[in-house]
Amino acid sequence: MHHHNHYYGQAHILARYCGLNDRFPPPIPGYLQHGWNIFDGWNPQHEFYDGAWRFVWSDAPRRRGYMLGRREYRVVGAPWNYLLQMEPDLGVVADEKREGTLWFLFHGWEGGKITGQHARLIDEIKETEPGPVTMSLYYTEYERPEIRRVYEKAGFRVISFGKRGWLYEDTHRMFLYHQLQEFRRHARVASNRLSTAVFYGASVGCVPAVYGDPMELAGEDQAFGGTARIARLWPELIGKDLDLTAAREVVDAELGVSALHSPEELRMLFDWERHDER
Repeated sequence: MHHHNHYYGQAHILARYCGLNDRFPPPIPGYLQHGWNIFDGWNPQHEFYDGAWRFVWSDAPRRRGYMLGRREYRVVGAPWNYLLQMEPDLGVVADEKREGTLWFLFHGWEGGKITGQHARLIDEIKETEPGPVTMSLYYTEYERPEIRRVYEKAGFRVISFGKRGWLYEDTHRMFLYHQLQEFRRHARVASNRLSTAVFYGASVGCVPAVYGDPMELAGEDQAFGGTARIARLWPELIGKDLDLTAAREVVDAELGVSALHSPEELRMLFDWERHDER
């Protein structure tokens, strides 16, 4: 199983949904899309072995992959959807108690750092957000004091959900559980780039927004069109004051809400039927 399948504990969530061991999930025979993607589910450099199944969140990446002559796609919906099925009440508070904005800074990764105008972004956030702001930094930025302290000094609550994992090491299998708890205590979700977290937050009732300096990522590949293509194809989710009905339709489509499978179906698709239940 490719180690990307473990990112953010997604294989663990699917194993739990299927009634299997979610601490040591069985291998998935192929590649599981691990985040929202503007093309066929993976980055341009991702290598696949011949004949491997590509398990994607929605039909859009499948169609785009077919345009390139790629096959072996199965639409299974985002693992996030299955987490919501299992945790309908995790972190839930009364609607009148949800307040503030959970703001996700576009982040780097183990192979590249971001650069941008953080002070200018902070000014824009303060001008835009109606309540207290919780700034979520991926660990690659959280562990850079020159970035973390700028947001702390601005008066924001600064948090990190930890590491997604790499080569099966340091996988925080409760990563998405903790995100879900935070989303359900906030009224809004925002970011300086349209990203997976915006879709997740909007799916559980946060009012979404995307604005501000999109930052630059060292070595970023523009093969799929970058931020310009995102603004052109997903305008419903770009801006500070969105049409919530239109935005939610896009969110549900991209997360593959209508594509959820039963535990029995997933066990069959992943060849998990031979594994013992918990």
